[in-house]
Amino acid sequence: MYNLFKLNNGLRVVVESIEYVNSVSVGLWVENGSRNENASNNGISHFIEHMLFKGTPDRTAKQIAEAIEDVGGQINAFTGKEVTCFYIKALDTHLELSLDILSDMLFNSNFSEDEIEKEKGVVVEEINMSEDSPEDVLMELHTKAIWDRDSISLPILGTMDTVKSFSKKVIVDYVDSYYIPENSVISISGKFDMKNIEELLEKYFGKWHTKNKNITKYSSPQLLNNHYFRKKDIEQLHVSLGIPGVEIGNDDTYALILLSNILGGGASSLLFQKIREELGVCYSIYSYISAFKNTGIVSVYAGLNPSNAESAIDAIKQEVSKFAKSGIDNERLYKAKEQLKGSYILGLESTSSRMFSNGKSVMFLNKINTPKDVLRKIDEINMSRVNSVMEKTFKNGIINSAYVGKEKQMVEKLFKGNIISLDK
Repeated sequence: MYNLFKLNNGLRVVVESIEYVNSVSVGLWVENGSRNENASNNGISHFIEHMLFKGTPDRTAKQIAEAIEDVGGQINAFTGKEVTCFYIKALDTHLELSLDILSDMLFNSNFSEDEIEKEKGVVVEEINMSEDSPEDVLMELHTKAIWDRDSISLPILGTMDTVKSFSKKVIVDYVDSYYIPENSVISISGKFDMKNIEELLEKYFGKWHTKNKNITKYSSPQLLNNHYFRKKDIEQLHVSLGIPGVEIGNDDTYALILLSNILGGGASSLLFQKIREELGVCYSIYSYISAFKNTGIVSVYAGLNPSNAESAIDAIKQEVSKFAKSGIDNERLYKAKEQLKGSYILGLESTSSRMFSNGKSVMFLNKINTPKDVLRKIDEINMSRVNSVMEKTFKNGIINSAYVGKEKQMVEKLFKGNIISLDK
């Protein structure tokens, strides 16, 4: 049973009651991430995520963790380009405790200057760790190639310089501006009493009001034709190739996921079978979609030996072109729809995954996308829709790319030397 309502302060709430489970998952979603930032405060959203776990007047950082872990629960958070989410999963008897902890973290965090300075060191190490991961470096580089100077290209972690610059005043002012009920969603999924849930939420979040409101609005960035290279002293060449996608909430999303799965979604996909199995020129290859507000991209990732770069990338380009021209037949469409439905339903077999699905849906689309709705949309994908989506996406071919490895020369000739090297 679902319900979607607003508290008097404008905070959106989505709840899903599941009687046959004995757990409950609660998520506090804020429409704020690195895309809300600029060059001088880049990384502040992720830094604030860390700081909300560092203690309040009533609880130390250790006591926040213990309050949930001592009753067998889990507490965590993540920051993305457009959202920050704090979440707890616990036994259904601890719903009120979960709401108490999340509200205490949100409204009463100390933002101690000593803790801020200590956490700068932690986040700098996180940035260093990301720098040691070629896949992470590649993802950030490709994001830059796709959107360049638009804020969506800013790294979620920020930079060492921006992180070291954060002060208590800058952090508190930012929280006051963006962490507001109008930008936020509470998502609850699991076993609880639907009769008093609204009263319970009013108790913990009903007094949430701010004066300096900054309602989140995002640009509509153009997809660019950049090809970037970053030198790393590693054995493999890591490759990310970009194809136009669709924005979040677009009716074409499910058809695009279906097509991406056929192209590079697993061991039976076209790219895996051709590039790895038949040609043997790479170990890892797959495609996936990234959908944001007002923009989206399909990415093809490959990890390969630099000596195979020319033949592998040329083969990928040919396979994408052939896929766009030939399309798929009805039998392939049916199988792909069944695959998509299966993976979707299997992915909803926990209260936390359902909480994430509902929270994201209300956050970005302002409505509940129930499993029944999603399955219906998948079933409604027909050949006409597939061909229309193919025309808008894969038929444009690879329009941008990024490479991380030792030698730029290996990939230069594929784009007529138009590969730009970006230093750190």
